[in-house]
Amino acid sequence: MKSSTVRWILRWIHIIFAIPIVGYIYSPFDMVHFYAVPTRYFFVPVIVLSGLWMWKGYLVVRLFSKKPA
Repeated sequence: MKSSTVRWILRWIHIIFAIPIVGYIYSPFDMVHFYAVPTRYFFVPVIVLSGLWMWKGYLVVRLFSKKPA
């Protein structure tokens, strides 16, 4: 898969999984407990990992590649 395709997929994962966090932030205070657990344990880690992969993923690929440096 081309790197531009991977970047496009990761960017959209990052954007789509950020939508529930916006709902968590701007929801009424009595509704926050419905969003808290999925946001804390699913959406935020996915956003962090996809962001880190877009930022420094090339280093991970280089670390695990079979080619000598």
